[in-house]
Amino acid sequence: MQILSMKVFCDLVEAQSFTKAAQINEVTQSAVSQTISALEKRFKSLLIERRKKKFTLTTAGELLYKHGKEITSIAGGLEGKLKATREATSGIIQLDTIFSIGLYDLPSYIKKFLKGSPNASVRVQYRSQKNIYQDVLSNKTDIGLVDYPVRTAGVQAVFLRNDPLVLICHPQDPLVKRNHIKLKTLHGKKFIGFALHMPIRKGVDRIFWQHHLNVNYDMEFDSIEAVKRAVQIFSGLAIVPEVTVRQEVANQTLAMVRLDEKDFVRPLAAIHKKVKVLSPAMKKFITLLKEPA
Repeated sequence: MQILSMKVFCDLVEAQSFTKAAQINEVTQSAVSQTISALEKRFKSLLIERRKKKFTLTTAGELLYKHGKEITSIAGGLEGKLKATREATSGIIQLDTIFSIGLYDLPSYIKKFLKGSPNASVRVQYRSQKNIYQDVLSNKTDIGLVDYPVRTAGVQAVFLRNDPLVLICHPQDPLVKRNHIKLKTLHGKKFIGFALHMPIRKGVDRIFWQHHLNVNYDMEFDSIEAVKRAVQIFSGLAIVPEVTVRQEVANQTLAMVRLDEKDFVRPLAAIHKKVKVLSPAMKKFITLLKEPA
């Protein structure tokens, strides 16, 4: 019996979906069905009671899942240890990151890391948050950097820090005269927002809802640069990570106003596959990322 077949079975049980199990293992849905059938023939037992859309495990299926998880965990850990041994001398880190972290936070951390680890290297790929989780699960990347991490089966999230969010506006906006304001001041104001599917938009909207605040979204973008440009031409206000506008504030092309409410932060996290054994270089890099920007 191949360990891969056992992994496909365990993924199917956890995902409760042949389609999702196929995506996780990068195979066809038909291949997943064939794998389960082969396991049932191998053990001469029905493992799954199939229904239209859902299924339940038989007693044999529950037993196989319990021990299958132990087997795949051991195999995954061994694979990670062997990979860590291979990469110990090269110290290569494959890193996925969302744009706002990669463009503004990451460069200084990489510079500091490489200064202390001259034999290491970091390969960076910019990806959407959804794709980062997929890359981590499929072993296409070692570490992913995300904001507003979500609990995901098979993924370990390491909290890094809370990133301050600030209000930005045009330098001639009347709000500039005030160093800080209360959130209720923004009620009914015209806003430039991030696209609805982005975690930062969901996080900001959640805080607005918690404070019973309504704003008027005039434009929406999926890029921090587009949001900043729209505010620069006096199109409205925006809530953005502070680190992303420091240069514009210094150049006085944008103005920044702090909010009195302390819950305006976005959580940042490093994610990796749960069964992955991190190399010394990876552990060192994650520890570094926990330091203040």
